[in-house]
Amino acid sequence: MMLHETWQNNNLKTVKVSHTDAKKYKVDSMLTAGKTYTVVNETEEYIFVKDDSGKVGGFYKTYFEDADE
Repeated sequence: MMLHETWQNNNLKTVKVSHTDAKKYKVDSMLTAGKTYTVVNETEEYIFVKDDSGKVGGFYKTYFEDADE
């Protein structure tokens, strides 16, 4: 089993999508602005969530804000 396959059951925190305005990538087809997602992994630059496709995807942290705010 690969490491990223174990992330499905992680629940690190909840984040809310603040925007989907991407210059280079098509983010709006995988994330919905204003919707909350459960973080399954996090690095310095990326947040990994189960996106609208139902799969785990990595996105820049600039698209998210803490859901508690």
